[in-house]
Amino acid sequence: MKHWIEAARLRTLPLSVSGIIVGSIYALSNPTETINTPTEVFSWKIFGFALLTTLGLQVLSNFANDYGDGVKGTDNADRVGPQRAIQSGVITPQAMKKAIIITSLLTLLSAIILIYFAFGKDNFGYSILFLLLGIAAIFAAIKYTVGNSAYGYRGFGDVFVFIFFGLVSTLGVNFLYAKEVDPLLILPAISIGLLSVGVLNLNNMRDQESDKKAGKNTIVVQIGAANAKVYHYTLIVTAMLLVVIFAILSDYNFDQYLFILAYIPLTKHLITVYKNHDPKQLDPELKKLALSTFLLSILLTVCMISLISDIIVNLFLGGR
Repeated sequence: MKHWIEAARLRTLPLSVSGIIVGSIYALSNPTETINTPTEVFSWKIFGFALLTTLGLQVLSNFANDYGDGVKGTDNADRVGPQRAIQSGVITPQAMKKAIIITSLLTLLSAIILIYFAFGKDNFGYSILFLLLGIAAIFAAIKYTVGNSAYGYRGFGDVFVFIFFGLVSTLGVNFLYAKEVDPLLILPAISIGLLSVGVLNLNNMRDQESDKKAGKNTIVVQIGAANAKVYHYTLIVTAMLLVVIFAILSDYNFDQYLFILAYIPLTKHLITVYKNHDPKQLDPELKKLALSTFLLSILLTVCMISLISDIIVNLFLGGR
């Protein structure tokens, strides 16, 4: 059990649910024209199964990454980060393959239940669309490193992380509540997507040399260490700016800029990356950036709600 928990990489889980939290609380704090109160738009069932589905996708991605890099030999003695399960031999490739299949089925089941709670027997078109999105997300989680056509080995990992853990996660879960897309929410969705890509880029910066030897052509391998740093700064700074623009366009009051507190660890992270000359020292920054993104999502959702106590009371006393 200890080895399976390690293979699930728990430190990546808070990052994966950041978009779910922002998209859900945005729906709670911004009822649509046809829905008058927060309790009419927000559903604990949707929120719970959205979290469960996203966590399933993240664990599936971690298992598949361990399996794909393990059987290809990418995870070897040259790798800078901690040893993976297959690399160290504590879990066999066959056992990991079974775990991938089981996790895929459980995640798909969770997605189907989520879709049912969101759309019921109505909106059949939306149900089919989100079912296809769920299948695509499962496929993307597996194909990052698994198979001869693994897109992570061709530098497309950043694109898929941005789409599924940024746009789809934030905008998708919000649509499950509101049944419409709010253009303003695109800004924090992009921000969370960029920060998620930042975590992947940091991982690839750490593993640049071993990835290069193994033929894993990540963006970092393709553009080099120096340009990878510039790319990293661009991702993080752009994400921070977009959230500020979102707050301005949302006409936030002064006390609703509490989310800026999350910029302190993000700024310290950028300084650390700027000064870094040893890829091994970047490993602790993965956890710091992931948790900073999670902190930003929590603080931002608090700022979205102007009457927090009233809404919480409504949810627990009259919510579904």
